[in-house]
Amino acid sequence: MTDFFSHPGEKAWGPTPDGNRRRVLVHTHELMMVEFAFEKGGVGALHSHPHVQASYVAEGRFEVTIDGKSDILEAGSSFIVPSNLMHGVKALEAGRLVDSFAPCRPDFLA
Repeated sequence: MTDFFSHPGEKAWGPTPDGNRRRVLVHTHELMMVEFAFEKGGVGALHSHPHVQASYVAEGRFEVTIDGKSDILEAGSSFIVPSNLMHGVKALEAGRLVDSFAPCRPDFLA
């Protein structure tokens, strides 16, 4: 069973393989919400996964690339990544993304 609620500061930040930070906020087997923090110039390298991903720009500005198409998104913007499409981000300024994944990403729980 997972926590139903997540409050600021409760969940621990951990490093990502590409040098950024993430913390899992809440999850079930079907859905997961994860917060990512980037310093200016931080990169979420191009990658793909079978999970559907919906992301919300909570803070900052990002260049987001999905399936070879790029756009600049700022706080309040959002994007969606269908299964198995190549995607990545570059932080144009320090910022945070809140990502939801369906189904859950067990690799983030290890």
